Amino acid sequence: MLFRVHSAAVFGVKAHPVSVEIDLSFGEKLLLTTIGLPDAAVRESGQRVKSALRNCGFPLPKQHITISLAPADLRKEGSAFDLPMAVGILGASGALHGVDLSAFLFMGELSLDGRVRPVKGALSAAAMARERGLSNLVVPEENAPEAAVVEGVRAYPVRDLLQVVELLGGAEMPPPLEVDRRRLLDEHGCYAVDFRDVKGQRQARRAMEVAVAGGHNIVLIGPPGSGKTMLARRLPTILPPMDFDEAIETTKIHSVAGLLSGRAGLVAARPFRAPHHTISDAGLIGGGVSPRPGEVSLAHNGVLFLDELPEFQRRVLDVLRQPLEDGEVTIARASMSLTFPARFMLAAAMNPCPCGHHGDTLHTCSCTPPMIQRYLARVSGPLLDRIDLHIQVPAVQYRDLADSVPAEDSATMRGRILAARAIQEKRLAPFGIRCNSGMGSRALRQFCRLDAASEKKMEGAIARLGLSARAYDRILRVSRTMADLDGCGGIEARHVSEAIQYRTLDRDYWR
Repeated sequence: MLFRVHSAAVFGVKAHPVSVEIDLSFGEKLLLTTIGLPDAAVRESGQRVKSALRNCGFPLPKQHITISLAPADLRKEGSAFDLPMAVGILGASGALHGVDLSAFLFMGELSLDGRVRPVKGALSAAAMARERGLSNLVVPEENAPEAAVVEGVRAYPVRDLLQVVELLGGAEMPPPLEVDRRRLLDEHGCYAVDFRDVKGQRQARRAMEVAVAGGHNIVLIGPPGSGKTMLARRLPTILPPMDFDEAIETTKIHSVAGLLSGRAGLVAARPFRAPHHTISDAGLIGGGVSPRPGEVSLAHNGVLFLDELPEFQRRVLDVLRQPLEDGEVTIARASMSLTFPARFMLAAAMNPCPCGHHGDTLHTCSCTPPMIQRYLARVSGPLLDRIDLHIQVPAVQYRDLADSVPAEDSATMRGRILAARAIQEKRLAPFGIRCNSGMGSRALRQFCRLDAASEKKMEGAIARLGLSARAYDRILRVSRTMADLDGCGGIEARHVSEAIQYRTLDRDYWR
């Protein structure tokens, strides 16, 4: 007897439909054979499924079981096919007689006692199910909240195989899991930190506001203990709130990476990823035999923070060029090529020299000029060209630490940023971009015209600092963002002057 069950295979952040076909036939030996390009985990599913069925009290059919995973040319990976295999065997043996499973999709790993364990990529599978007209999802209890956020799909959480059979064989289907999508965004889009905690550092706070308003990348340079990390960790609190589409896109990445909390079901707060400087290029960009998202993709729609920037291996930093330019990462393998989204704001922090005290009025620097130059040379020029703002963060003075007047909070800063973003979105809508950092040459020519005073300042800066063409464009974009924050229709000389001041490394500050 032949029985068919729907399931899904997840590659990258996209799910592909898989038909699990079960055939029972008589032969000389009672075997369970899995075909359809299964990997080791899928081939092991047969033993888990047989033990789960036996321990739940379901008799195994006394026939040869052939399980085909179609399409046969798509490689099947992971343990998510355990549950659809078990349901298919029960259906082929007559235990689910009269049950119509044409609109059901099953995912889940089985333990030997029949419990259903969580799997990766349930949200991607739910999105694919909706596109294919599969309105019912039977998924592990831990995966149900993420599957339920997809509109038009009913997610049924199950704990074990017995509950699955009761669900399918009952005269009346129990209600699916319901989630309030708007409430999830409001409840989980909160942060435990705030810019009101930052003492002093007015210039750095201003630069942070400019960076977020225009979607610009930023690097903070200063001695140890000056508050660089503290400032960077508060960047997500002034980013615009995530809309539902952004939250779904971000949640998909965290789901396939296995980092999603089962209770939340939706990543509603902007991600903040801070990998250690010993990370490999595969850990940063993504990869592996079965490619998984790296830190740049996990930071999608949020912030990627690289602390101690010169301590990262140079080849690791250089692989950041593609995602910074394209907003995505493509990982090619012999069997497949996967693309992960990677639109993030890059924030980095570094000391001014190996000992960290060059230019510090409170400590003496022990580094020689050649040591300082070798230290700075660890960060390549092309990468620095892709960072719009280079900000000096000096040591905090005592009077700032002792000041009892509370600093401006994140909500106030975010209000100005949202107003500037609204101006940019309206202006840049015909170009299909949302903020100034994404402006190309045509948009720059149209919206970043300079008056005579601004032209003079820019010409002097290029001659004095030897700026590259890319750095020139960065200054124009940052100037445009400052004008938007001030509500100015055009770029003024003061905006250009301030933007040039935010190119510390171009000014070769430490020579």
